[in-house]
Amino acid sequence: MMTVTPDIFRLAEVFTISRGSRTEAKVLTAQISRDGAKGWGECVPYARYGETLDSVTAQIIGLPDGISRAALQDALEPGAARNAVDCALWDLAAKQAGKRVWQLAGLTAPGPEITAFTLSLDTPENMRAAAAKHAHRPLLKIKLGTPDDMARLEAVRAGAPDAAIIVDANEGWSAEVYSDLAPHLVRMGVKLVEQPMPAGQDGMLAEIARPLPVCADESCHDSASLADLKGKYDVVNIKLDKTGGLTEALALRDAARAEGYGIMVGCMVGSSLAMAPAVLLAQGAGFIDLDGPLLLAEDRENPLKYDEKGVHPSEPALWG
Repeated sequence: MMTVTPDIFRLAEVFTISRGSRTEAKVLTAQISRDGAKGWGECVPYARYGETLDSVTAQIIGLPDGISRAALQDALEPGAARNAVDCALWDLAAKQAGKRVWQLAGLTAPGPEITAFTLSLDTPENMRAAAAKHAHRPLLKIKLGTPDDMARLEAVRAGAPDAAIIVDANEGWSAEVYSDLAPHLVRMGVKLVEQPMPAGQDGMLAEIARPLPVCADESCHDSASLADLKGKYDVVNIKLDKTGGLTEALALRDAARAEGYGIMVGCMVGSSLAMAPAVLLAQGAGFIDLDGPLLLAEDRENPLKYDEKGVHPSEPALWG
């Protein structure tokens, strides 16, 4: 039997990107019960990809009972609905086998990984204060994509002079704006810039200088996306809600590495249940952004552990 329920987690603070603000994370929880075992997974429907809580719920409840992970890959397109069910099936299989998901997937035993901490888009003054508050963290990610980005970047660097920085423009720049900003990003010690231009309008990245690594986020969903990234991007951001689960995410990671791309593992704003499968995917990745639970005021029971070593793999009581 498969069920899907909506859950809401309050955010610790208002979270803002160039597309808008939110005060809570709205997620869907899929649970599959078979032969006395239960597996579960979480997804975050994303309006940018035409998803709503209702549309994703309809996709999940429309699946046949007893569907396998292999059949699921063909039954649903990459996206949030397939992610929740795929991760629930992995969890179910682990519980039925009395093993961990990493063992079933043929992966090495996971350990903690350093994750970025995301600073919400705000005034330069507020972003400097936020950066100072989190200056002890080794990696900060800042949301940009507006006409006033240099002031914000300078404020963050002043607030956290020793932290490495990732910049996420969320499709907010033009080729001209990015070209103007890129030397300053390098000067400020930025290690990576995510999706500077809109997906589908990023062809100029193949023609202009890329003085620091450029990461495809909205332009990269699954393995099929790779063909259109050649010459434009250096790194791909793999998110389970884009790939449609851990199964395709592992395939995308392997295919991207084979083609010479660096790997970033990211997330939507969700709970520890959403991050748990991604921690397995993130082992050894060049950039990791699995800070969703750190942005929440509340979380699942048996949440992921975060400390100076980073985000730790889940305990079986949570997932996998």
